[in-house]
Amino acid sequence: MKIAVLHGPNLGRLGERRPEVYGSTTLEQLETSLKEEFSDVEFSFFQSNHEGALIDQLEAWHAQEIPGLIINAGALTHQSYALRDALEGLGFVAVEVHISNIYRREPFRHVSLLAPVVAGQISGLGLTGYRLAAHYLREALSSGT
Repeated sequence: MKIAVLHGPNLGRLGERRPEVYGSTTLEQLETSLKEEFSDVEFSFFQSNHEGALIDQLEAWHAQEIPGLIINAGALTHQSYALRDALEGLGFVAVEVHISNIYRREPFRHVSLLAPVVAGQISGLGLTGYRLAAHYLREALSSGT
């Protein structure tokens, strides 16, 4: 089973940037822990601060027929219609993840442009949200739902 994990702007600095909000675990540590916990899943990871690079990577994963996607688009969640359109058109079974609770933050973060085109959203559970998303995708993709 294949699952891709897409990290948007500023997530390359996990563990350094605002640890009181995002924790002290680095992106590399997060990816390692997912591979260890879900040894039956073949993960592909990508992080970029650039919207076009994220969309290019989604298209590459689509061409590779990777069915499942965990996406934390960072601030692009709230402003990128292009990313939303790519998600809608590529047909991933996708889960949107946010480390912090976007609904307890600034009002502009309360609207996700991605939410209408993903299977579900996990917000505010820290890095556990990635694990929960992987559990969901493994089950959904195995059962064909």
